[in-house]
Amino acid sequence: MNRTPLGERLVAAGHLSSRDLEKALFAQGEMGGLLGQVLIRLGLCAELDVARVLAAQLEVPLVTAADYPEAFPALEGVALDFLQSHRVLPLTVTDHTARCALAVPQDAYVLKALALASRKTIQPVLGLESEIMTGLERLQAGPEEDSLLPEDLAAADADSEFVEHLRDLASEAPVIRIVNTLVADAIDLNASDVHLEPFEGVLHLRYRVDGVLQAAESPPFGLSAAITSRIKLLARLNIAERRLPQDGRIRMRLKGRDLDLRVSTVPTVHGESVVMRVLDKGNVRLSLDTMGFDDDLLGQYAQLLDRPHGILLVTGPTGSGKTTTQYASLNRLDADHRKIITVEDPVEYQLPGINQIQVKSQIGLTFANALRAILRQDPDIIMIGEMRDTETAQIAVQSALTGHLVLSTLHTNTATGAIIRLEDMGVERYLITSSVIGVLGQRLVRTLCAHCRQPATVTAALKQSTPALGRFCRPGDTIYRANGCDHCRHTGYSGRTAIHELLVMTDPLHRAILAGADATHLQQEACAQGMTTLFEDGLRKVAQGITSLDEVMRVAQETDSA
Repeated sequence: MNRTPLGERLVAAGHLSSRDLEKALFAQGEMGGLLGQVLIRLGLCAELDVARVLAAQLEVPLVTAADYPEAFPALEGVALDFLQSHRVLPLTVTDHTARCALAVPQDAYVLKALALASRKTIQPVLGLESEIMTGLERLQAGPEEDSLLPEDLAAADADSEFVEHLRDLASEAPVIRIVNTLVADAIDLNASDVHLEPFEGVLHLRYRVDGVLQAAESPPFGLSAAITSRIKLLARLNIAERRLPQDGRIRMRLKGRDLDLRVSTVPTVHGESVVMRVLDKGNVRLSLDTMGFDDDLLGQYAQLLDRPHGILLVTGPTGSGKTTTQYASLNRLDADHRKIITVEDPVEYQLPGINQIQVKSQIGLTFANALRAILRQDPDIIMIGEMRDTETAQIAVQSALTGHLVLSTLHTNTATGAIIRLEDMGVERYLITSSVIGVLGQRLVRTLCAHCRQPATVTAALKQSTPALGRFCRPGDTIYRANGCDHCRHTGYSGRTAIHELLVMTDPLHRAILAGADATHLQQEACAQGMTTLFEDGLRKVAQGITSLDEVMRVAQETDSA
């Protein structure tokens, strides 16, 4: 057995900081127990990370639920209570040997007791405690007992005893560990969202990494209701209500990081689908300089931020980084000498020196009501999380016309589409030209893995098929395409950056808007005024070797084809 202490090995592997190790050792001295168990209980390390390092230290195999047999054998002579209390799960049993997964395979007392009681040679392997306890539940239930089906859950809506049973299950150690592991794995993968989707007989688990969903090993289906209830309890949602959508928020510290999780549940035919959006405060970049802006475009955008009044919009679909850009914009502004107030739903990150208001529609604190109130707070700059309705848009216009700089977001495909969207929301075109000073369109593209990207030569045929590429590349130049390696989990990409288009309002655009031009004509006029489109900015990053042509085509081609 390797004598290097477990804590030091976890620190060396990057799973734990030295400061958190000191905390865990202090806690271990206060409450006892094995260090690995203390780390997991405190949420400082993922169970799987601890198990991998422990297996290497003990020089025993690590066996996860994916390798468990479909049916667990009984170990004659050993009581089920003993297996449960010592977290032992028989995997295979022959006439002379028994291969068992143990949460603590180094416990000589347990190994000796198993050997004496079963009269077999015990072959210990390391297992995850949560998975061992789930397996023991299956062993106890036997082959004839089925898990609760979603229709059974629905039928029990009015049964308070069932709700209390769910509450008890959600508070048990195995379920707590599973939920903590889900979030810890999301951190390790740098995932933005965790999706738990119930289907017939299986609970699908997927992580959204760099904007693309990736499937993961499914949690035990028998614990699906308990896992959902655990998440809902943490988010302070009503676990008895499974017929209506609910939204909540979880604040937790895991693996040394402060996390905010936005939780959304919706009922489906097989149970509740849960999505957790991971907001990692320690991993957010709130600087415009690191967000993929071209130097010229960043200079133009900074000039708009320096304007004393007007509306500056950021547009794009859900998940395109609009809110992060807004926060980075606020972070660039001088909060010491100007009063900045935000109205958000929800407040994702707290910024120093800035007054942030959380919308609470259930008590009447809507975007519109909050905006009316903050205009009496003598603000210089107002940030509106999203323009969702006519009333909010009209108050924003009035604020801009009365000497305030207003930052906000809209869900539109292009920067010029924001003009049409404002008109659809009831804002007159002459008010749009008087108040809007610029619109930033944005998308996120995956960046190529630096370890495995493959060079490709720009050919005449490629230039002909993508004419806009000719602005940034010549035939014979080198661009790169995705390949895949262990560093990027064989996706070919690692991380994301933004591509932008900036619509700066000019006199020709004002005239086109007042003349009633549609989005297509506004786009043509903006390009004639020198606007670089999303697609073109993406091609610039292809020429710089930052991303691939396929990725830009996936994200931006359709919206810019017009």
